[in-house]
Formats: sequence, C-alpha cells, structure tokens
Amino acid sequence: MRGHKLLNILIFVGLIAGVIVGFLLLKWFDSQDLTGAEIGQKIKWLATAGDLILIRPLKMLIIPLVFASVVVGITSIGDPSRLGLVGTTTIVYYFATMFVAVVLGAFLVTSIRPGDGVSQKIDFDQVRETFENSDTSPKKKIEGAPKDLGGAWSNILRQVIPDNVLGAAVEGQPLPVITFAILFGLALGFLGDRVKPAVDFFEAFFQAIMTLVGWVLWLTPIGVFLLVAWTIASLGGEAIAAVGKYMIVVITGLIIHGFLTLPLVLFLFGQTNPYRFMWRMRPALMTAFGTDSSSATLPVTIRTAETEGECSKRASGFVLPLGSTINMDGTALYEAVAVIFLFQVFGIELGFEALAVVALTATLAAVGAAGIPSAGLVTMVIVIQAVNTSLAGTGKPELPIWSIGIILGVDRIVDMCRTTINVWGDLVGAKIITRIAPDDEDQRAAAMG
Repeated sequence: MRGHKLLNILIFVGLIAGVIVGFLLLKWFDSQDLTGAEIGQKIKWLATAGDLILIRPLKMLIIPLVFASVVVGITSIGDPSRLGLVGTTTIVYYFATMFVAVVLGAFLVTSIRPGDGVSQKIDFDQVRETFENSDTSPKKKIEGAPKDLGGAWSNILRQVIPDNVLGAAVEGQPLPVITFAILFGLALGFLGDRVKPAVDFFEAFFQAIMTLVGWVLWLTPIGVFLLVAWTIASLGGEAIAAVGKYMIVVITGLIIHGFLTLPLVLFLFGQTNPYRFMWRMRPALMTAFGTDSSSATLPVTIRTAETEGECSKRASGFVLPLGSTINMDGTALYEAVAVIFLFQVFGIELGFEALAVVALTATLAAVGAAGIPSAGLVTMVIVIQAVNTSLAGTGKPELPIWSIGIILGVDRIVDMCRTTINVWGDLVGAKIITRIAPDDEDQRAAAMG
C-alpha cells in the first residue's frame, strides 16, 4: 500500500512538472517567434524519450494482457446467461453515455459559439496548404480510411470477425483478439472441469502480466513528465490565440461529463461514491492524460481497477479491454464540438436537423472508427461529410475537409483531455458491471438484493 501511495505521488509530481516545464519552454520558444510545429521538431527528443520509456513498454503488454484478461473474465463468469446480461448492459452503457456526451458538447458549442470571429485570425490558404501538402500532412492519414458510417462499421465488423487472429495480434489490433478471447473463454467454460488446468494456466499467465504492469508503472512518472512537457511546449502561442475559445469549450464539456454526468451514472447504477472511486483511479487517469492513448493506458487501467478500485476480475476483464477500443465518451463529445465549431468558423449555420445528424453520427462513428489509426481524425471526416450531405439542396455551402487543419495545432492537448475521459468512462462501466458480476457470489446476492 505504501508503494502505491508513493507511485501516485510520483506520477502527480511528474505530471505537474511536465506542465510547468512545458509552459516555460513554450514561453522561451515563443520569444523566438517559432511556430508550434517548429517547437515540436526542436524538442522532439522529449516525445521520443517518453515513447521509449513508457508508451512502448505499455503497448508491448497490451495484446497478451487483453487476451489473458478476457479469457479469465469470461471463464469466471461461467453461466452463459449472465454473460449475455453483462454484455448487453455494457453495450447499452457505452452508447447511452456517448450519446449524452455528444448532446452536451453540441449544446455548449451552439450556446457559446466559439467559432464566431475566428476567420479573421486565420490564413485559410496557409491552413489548406499545410493540410494537403506538408511532409506530415494530415490528409495522408485519412487516405484509404472509411469516409462514411457504412465504411467505418464495415471496418469494425471485419475486426470483430477476423480471418487471421494471429495477424491481427501482430498488427496490434485488440478488437479481433477480444473476439477470439471471448469465444475461447466460452469454449473453456463449456468444457468445465476437463480443461481446469488450462483455466488455471491463463489465470497464472494473467497474474504474471499484471506483475509486469506493476514494474512498468514505476516508469510512468518519467514518461508522463517527458510527454506532457513536449505536448505543452509544442502548442505554439499562435494556435492558442486563434482557437483558444474552442479549446475552453471542449475542455469545459469534458469536465462536466467527467465530474457530473459519469459520477451521477455511477452513483445511481453502481451504488458507489463516484468521487472517492475517481480519486482511487488517479494512476490510470493521469497515465491516460500523459500518454494520450486509451490502449496504451489499458494495462494500468486494469491493474488500478482491480487493486485500488475493487472492481471484479469478471467485470474488468471484459469491460475495460472492450471499452478501450469502442467506448469513447470524450472523443464523441470532442467530435461534436469540433465539427460545429468549424461550421461556425465558415459562417455556415446548422439547423436542428443538421445538429441531430452531428449527434447521431458522432456517436456511431466514435464506435465505428475503432482500431483505425488517427481514429479521431477519421471520425471527424465522417461527421463532416454526413452533415454536408444533410445540407445538400438547402443552398448552404459545404464545409471543406481541409478545415480540420484549423484545430490540429491544439489537438494534442485536447486529445489528452478527451482520452482521460474515455478511460474514466471505461472505469465507471467496470464498476457498474461489478455489481452484476462480482468475483464473490455472496457479494452479488447482496448487491442485487
């Protein structure tokens, strides 16, 4: 316990130190009239070191951890009917909380209107040139990716029904591994005592992986410091000045959803003090903020949920790996705010029908884009194109895809915030599902009355 407290303190110190050093570097380089991109290149070694020290070791553990945790979770649930209840409840929770997040984001951005007046501060020709032709062109990231909901959901279905699970594992795709692990766990459960040695093996394998996670966790303070310092310094004063109000709206929405909406859901359905639970989850949440990746944070998320959060292995082994792939509350909220903001910048007013398209598309696309590199960027393209289609025949102009370049300068810091809410949403779901599938049957009877 003393080690956990020391680690929590060190992670917090690393996070705060990273913010301070990042702002000092930002101020220093701004005095030299450097852009955020130029600053990022000058201090890229910070990001590289953070990647080597923290992100790569965590990613190394993701696939074996996902497979072991899902197999152990499924075999421990036992009764197939209870697995159906757990699965149905989890999916309903995912979609409900994402839709609430999207509606909240749409309400805030239409009320505050951060896009008004931004066009006077931006050189649109330069934004378009950078988006389409630079060496790190965002346009290259979305070429070949799904451009509509049909393509996005077709992508996720191909991952749910993989033709080569080993190939998917090699490529680091967790969703096909989750599917195979669920089926494999069901097969082990069906065979009963005949395969008890195999079940014991996977439980031991899971414990060994969690021990490795515990070792890697001690690298978190250094990794978080390096990554946060690089992120803050790379913002660039010109980007903050142009879209600072947009950033405030996104972060405000994430704070409301993270500190009010999700805690209320946890209190009502999980019968848990949400803020005490949030405090216990701070290692996972701070790691999510520092690494900017739900998947990379997954090993920390599972370990923290089962130890500090007292979530059951049955719940966390199923809910958290799946949630890190398809449950994106923060991303869904961000997509709604970002798309409506960009329409505001171009002076295109969206009526109720168009806003409804944003809400529905952002929710579905946040799930459908699972497993795609630069998923947030791809999802935004899907939402923009859906809204453009809904505006056809109204006489209103379409929003160009290159407009995304307007917000890319500050996307990293916004992404860190939304990733934290994504992980928090997963943890809330695991705690709620623990009531349905605790490790102790007596606990389940007491919880369900």
